[in-house]
Amino acid sequence: MYGGMQTTDAHCASARSLRSIAIAAALLALAACKDDKPKDGDTPPPPPPPVSAAPKGACASGGGTVDDPVSAPFFPRATGGYCVDPQAPVKTYGDRGKLTMDEVCTTAFDGECEVYKRLGLKRVVALRYIDGSGKGGTVDVNLSEFADAQGAYAMFTSRIVAGDPADPSTPKVLHAGTAGAIGTGRAYVWRDTHLAELQYNNEVESPEQLAKSSEAILTVLGRDLGAKLPGSADPLPEVKALPAAARIPGGTLFHPKDALGVSGAGAAAYGFYKEGDKRWRVMSMVRKDVDQAKDAFKAIKSKPGAMPVPQLGDEACHVVLAPQGAGPKVEWLVVRKGNAVWGVGDEEHALRDAAGNPDAEKKARVSKEDAIAKMKELLAGPAPTVPSPSATVPPAVSAAVSAMGAAVRRPAAPGASASASPK
Repeated sequence: MYGGMQTTDAHCASARSLRSIAIAAALLALAACKDDKPKDGDTPPPPPPPVSAAPKGACASGGGTVDDPVSAPFFPRATGGYCVDPQAPVKTYGDRGKLTMDEVCTTAFDGECEVYKRLGLKRVVALRYIDGSGKGGTVDVNLSEFADAQGAYAMFTSRIVAGDPADPSTPKVLHAGTAGAIGTGRAYVWRDTHLAELQYNNEVESPEQLAKSSEAILTVLGRDLGAKLPGSADPLPEVKALPAAARIPGGTLFHPKDALGVSGAGAAAYGFYKEGDKRWRVMSMVRKDVDQAKDAFKAIKSKPGAMPVPQLGDEACHVVLAPQGAGPKVEWLVVRKGNAVWGVGDEEHALRDAAGNPDAEKKARVSKEDAIAKMKELLAGPAPTVPSPSATVPPAVSAAVSAMGAAVRRPAAPGASASASPK
């Protein structure tokens, strides 16, 4: 037994000796590290400037040119100290483009490409603007053309109202002569069948500097594009019909089909409203004639559980809808009057915030009395209208078509020769 203890002591002594050697080696290594200081001339050079930074004076010659005859008139060569990058090629996709629509998904769009296609994307032009002062700023522009204004506007509003429009991070209104919005480092401009998306980048700026400089150039460039893009700058009929009072700035969403998520209901615009701590939504559907409005209303009132409501408009109903995914049910009062269908409903975001608190949820809902009062205000206003086909055709084109009709002596009703369809 004692022999075993002596062996253990020997092992302990040996372990202590090894630890001492290890500690001494570590100290020597540390001393060597302290002596290994960089000598004069050994300091590494600063990192090179970002490859995207253009040299000062890059816009002195007026900037690059847009070699796409279709879209060249839409883009200013230079504005706000920036110019079209003379070193970066202009890329065109789809109709009359050099690249295919499949390639736009892999080289131009960062996600949601299929959403663009479902909304009728026809053509994309991608180009870059550079800062002529050499401060490193760039603006990438994607200009998308859709089959109709509804598809373009639906994509525009989906970019703005990605969540709750009352959230401070939501892009604010950009006054671009047409619908526009601007956030930190990004901006959007819609006009008729076109949607321009602008993205500012600068790898040498702090977040605060980036926010300030991006707002300056995106505002200038966004306004230029809003003025140069073709087509009507007028809002869609459904959007124009939404009341402006109490609407959250930028709080407009447009769906080109299946209003309220009801198959066959058709297109609708939604306004997000707030007055004090009270929130609600308004839906607007405008059709070319009464029969189309009746069809839209019929699709909604056919929902299970829909109840008729007397003495409102031409016909009315109360419907309860379950949102996609988890969440509280939303109640809507829907009324048709003439060629328009209106809705006043709960604000889903407010109900989500009140979830789990019955008193707060009750307060967040739009009461029956309040919904009827708001609906009566809508019904008391002028009936919304849809532009006639002749109103969507530029005057020069309309005159030319009329002259052609007269030359061949083909009788036609005024504006009947114009082929543009109403939006």
